Amino acid sequence: MSTLISALFVVVLASAPVLAQDAGPRVVVPAHDIERGQVIADADLVEQTVAPMRMRPGVVSDASALVGREARRLLHAGEPVRSDDVRMPVLVVKGSTVTMIFTVPGIVLTATGRAMSDGGLGETVVVQNPASYRQVSCIVTGAGTVRAADSTPAGASQ
Repeated sequence: MSTLISALFVVVLASAPVLAQDAGPRVVVPAHDIERGQVIADADLVEQTVAPMRMRPGVVSDASALVGREARRLLHAGEPVRSDDVRMPVLVVKGSTVTMIFTVPGIVLTATGRAMSDGGLGETVVVQNPASYRQVSCIVTGAGTVRAADSTPAGASQ
């Protein structure tokens, strides 16, 4: 009888770390180190159970929130990734010349300007008009192209 109890005790102790490890939430983590500026692909990610003490606010649990995004910093393999650790790939580079599109009903104007910050698709950047030095808040719509934030989206009918 004591042999049976001892064997059962050994089995319970051997499985204790596994049970404790599975107790945490499942999140998406890098399968390998991802360099700053690298665009994340599905193959770069794996699902992993993380200890509750390693969970921080904003940790991403779904791969779709990371795939196609660019790493803002070095992401270490197996470490949880926060949503602010990634961003849309940069399409407008600070200091570069961009095409600004201003749209109002019946009129579309374009002008060139200088980007005052980096920005990805859908992000807001400030663009300076080189003739007037006036700064305009714009939304990135493509590589080197922005739309004035207070104008109607290009292609919208009114």
